[in-house]
Amino acid sequence: MIRCHLARLMGEDKLRIADVARETGLSRNTITLLYKETTQKVDLQAIDKLCLLFDCRVGELLEQS
Repeated sequence: MIRCHLARLMGEDKLRIADVARETGLSRNTITLLYKETTQKVDLQAIDKLCLLFDCRVGELLEQS
């Protein structure tokens, strides 16, 4: 199983879904699915944009457990 740490990263920076959508250009739906860890697939471009926004590596955003 792959865990997504988007909720934690957003909490640390006190960002809302709307803030992340505005900063990355990703849809609110994409961010919500990642935030709730209910997404079935993720576009590589979305991962790249989130890593740039949070200044993190892929392993800090996604983790295989």
